[in-house]
Amino acid sequence: MDQVAALRAFVRIVETGSFTQAAADLGTPKATVSKLLQQLEAHLRTKLLSRTTRRLAVTADGAAYYERAARLLHDLEELDASVTASQARPKGRLRVDVSSSIAQGIIMPALGGFFARYPDIQLDIGTSDRVADLVADNVDCVIRAGVIGDLSLIARRVAEMHMTTCAAPAYLHAHGTPADPRALEQDHATVGYLKQGLAEPHPLRFVHGGETLEVAARYQVAVNEAQTYLAAGLAGHGILQAPHFMVRQHLESGALREVLPEWNVPPLALHVVYSPSRHLSTRLRVFVDWAAALFAKVEFAPPRR
Repeated sequence: MDQVAALRAFVRIVETGSFTQAAADLGTPKATVSKLLQQLEAHLRTKLLSRTTRRLAVTADGAAYYERAARLLHDLEELDASVTASQARPKGRLRVDVSSSIAQGIIMPALGGFFARYPDIQLDIGTSDRVADLVADNVDCVIRAGVIGDLSLIARRVAEMHMTTCAAPAYLHAHGTPADPRALEQDHATVGYLKQGLAEPHPLRFVHGGETLEVAARYQVAVNEAQTYLAAGLAGHGILQAPHFMVRQHLESGALREVLPEWNVPPLALHVVYSPSRHLSTRLRVFVDWAAALFAKVEFAPPRR
C-alpha cells in the first residue's frame, strides 16, 4: 500500500464528503480512491468512514485520524517546498476565514492583484461572523477583529477598525436624534448584533472625555451577520454601530446619518491569526504580508472633524 496516497485519498474524501469529488480532485479513478481507503482501513484494522447508499459519515476513529493525517500531509508539503523552487513561487491551497463584510468590501475587490503575483495559490475563503476554530475547521488563518482570547495563536495586527454610530434618515425622522447615549436605553431602538455564544445583543460602547459608557439598548430586530446588520440599519429598523469602512459610502450618499458624533467609539484591532502548528508556510506568509499591505491602504478611520 502507498500510505501517502492512501492518506491523501482519505483526507480528500473527508473534506469533500464524496468519493467522486475526491477522485476528481486527485486526478485518480474513483475505484482507485475506494481501494486506497480499503487498504488504509485494513492496515489500521478499524473503520474510518461509515458508508451507506445515501450518506457518508466519519467515524470517531476516522475523525481523530483525519486531524493528524491532514496535519501530516500539510507538513509534508512544506518539507517538499523547502527544497524546491516553490519557495520562490509559492503554490498550493490556503484556507482563510474572514467576516463577510471584510471579504466583500475589502478582500474580493483586491484579489486580482494577489493572483497576478501568486497565480499558483488556491484560496478557499470561508465567510461568516462566527469565530472559526483553526484546528477543528482545518483553517490556515483567520482575519479577526477585537481581542484575541486564545494566547496560543499567533496574531499579526494589521489595522485598527474605527466604529461609527449612525441611523437611516427615516428612523431619525420618526424617532428623533439622540443627544446622549443613555437615551438609547429608553427612547430609541437599535439594531441588535448577536455575537457568537451570547444570548443577548452586543452592547454599544461610547467614550467622551474621561467617561466611558456601555449601553444595553432596546431593539426590535437582532441579527448575527454584518451585512444583514447594515441592511437592517439602512431599512430604518434602528441605530447601529458599525465599522466606518462599511458605512462610509452610505454616509456620503445620505442613506445613513451619523449620530452622537461627540461620543467616540473604542476602535477594534484587526489581526491576521494563525496557529503555530501550521508553521508560516511560504503561501501563508505571502498572504499575510499581502493582507497587511492591503489593510494599510484602507480608510478605516473617519475624516478628522
